Amino acid sequence: MKTKLISVGDEILIGQIVNTNAAFLGERLFSSGFPVDKNVVIGDEEDVLLSELSDSDKNYQVTIITGGLGPTHDDITKPALVKYFNDKLKTDYKVLDHVRNIFSSRNIVMPHVNNGQALIPENSEVIWNSNGTAPGILIKKKKKVFIALPGVPYEMKPMIDEIVLPFLKNYFADELKSVYMQKTILTTGIGESSLNELIGDVNDVIGESKLAFLPSSSGVRLRINVTAKSSKEAESKIDTIEFKLKEKIGDYIFGYGEEDLESVIGDILRKNNLTLSVAESCTGGRISSRIVSVPGSSEYYIGGVCSYSNELKMSLLGVKKETLERFGAVSSETAVEMAEGIRKLTDSDVSISTTGIAGPDGGTAEKPVGLVWIGLSDKNNSFAMKFLFGDNREINIQRSSQRALEILRRHLLNIKIIF
Repeated sequence: MKTKLISVGDEILIGQIVNTNAAFLGERLFSSGFPVDKNVVIGDEEDVLLSELSDSDKNYQVTIITGGLGPTHDDITKPALVKYFNDKLKTDYKVLDHVRNIFSSRNIVMPHVNNGQALIPENSEVIWNSNGTAPGILIKKKKKVFIALPGVPYEMKPMIDEIVLPFLKNYFADELKSVYMQKTILTTGIGESSLNELIGDVNDVIGESKLAFLPSSSGVRLRINVTAKSSKEAESKIDTIEFKLKEKIGDYIFGYGEEDLESVIGDILRKNNLTLSVAESCTGGRISSRIVSVPGSSEYYIGGVCSYSNELKMSLLGVKKETLERFGAVSSETAVEMAEGIRKLTDSDVSISTTGIAGPDGGTAEKPVGLVWIGLSDKNNSFAMKFLFGDNREINIQRSSQRALEILRRHLLNIKIIF
């Protein structure tokens, strides 16, 4: 079973938007037994789409096109399909009523051009779009299918989950002989190369399955891909690989799939009935922002202080003037006093702090750009750790906030804090 994706739109090619549709489709199709073999992006050029349709017709059983179904002159997907399959358009009056209702419900006079969205190829089927005016198109040809969907993610995603994938599984039921399954393991606090060294011989861990390393400034995602004859066998393979990985890198694993570190920490705090506070300097509120992005964070997050200036470090957090004069704002001593100060100010169970030189200016030979001290304080102990995160300001802020949260996670779970 070979599957191809075609994303249509000049806006993707020129970098005006990110092609998140392809990532969504790749994940959904893989887990449904239709791994993507080819993924192409083309501009709003009818001849180019016709060439891609010809390639699909020769080499692929499933082709899914996103984009180019709107009502304007640069929406070329529908005209190209009509031309390639030597078809003609007809009005689908159910779609036309739907389009009219959308405009009337918003108290907007429908432009005449939108009538064209109810035109579909005669030898096709409508894929219903409950969230927009552009219906999807399904064309069958000799046990091959061509599917065109709107490029708006909000419209396309439910069409895939509710209509397209169930159709594909049923239509190709006799040919789906393998089960494809994947699981993503989230790690942080360790680089890709070091993680690879800890894992050792990957083949001993995964056998005939696949393991991908996906690094970012906040950590490394490990994606396990397995193929099996049944779902039970696929789940067993994933469980075995995950067990072996946990034996080797368990301390660095903080979650799975779409989880994020702030949500994981929130669960730990909630389960242990603990409260948290944050004092930030170089991260400028990034940590607090991440924490409060989690629904229900008010159960454990008391609050924070963004003390960028020395004056606020002293007046709000109680950092001693002598500490700042002797050791400087970017120091272990200041980080500790910031963490202790915010914990006492809020009466929280645990607190974290950051102070550093985010860059690109402000560094010295002794304290270069990228130097960050991260502090932690609870009712039993206070400490700070030193890091060098490089000379990119945004990456420094990302890495500092991620590392601070990871230090907190390890502290809460009594995992040795080594980086």
